[in-house]
Amino acid sequence: MKGRKPELVEDADAIASVPKPPSFLSRHGKAEWRRVMPLLIERKILTDADMGCLENYCVAIARVREFEQAIRKAALPDLAIVRAQDKAMQTARQLAAELGLTPVSRSRANVREGGNEELDFLE
Repeated sequence: MKGRKPELVEDADAIASVPKPPSFLSRHGKAEWRRVMPLLIERKILTDADMGCLENYCVAIARVREFEQAIRKAALPDLAIVRAQDKAMQTARQLAAELGLTPVSRSRANVREGGNEELDFLE
């Protein structure tokens, strides 16, 4: 993905309280859900429409951790597992950026300050 990503802004339909993690998530996925959900709720940017993205992010993070455990257990890791972990890491990073969970996405003005500096001249 190249170019500038759109700014994140508070949504009037934002989820107001932390829902339980989906039952299909693994232990690692549920842990990640519980870790990031309060941050996303606080920013008032997560809506019901975003839940699939968040679920996929948690699945990807869980896979990264599960593949890491498998790699550590193996004397000589299977190359397929290493590649699968790499793909899960890429997916998790992309979804994290979409959700505003990366340093770059958090550094956007409206995530830091709750506003959109580019449109302040309209006020």
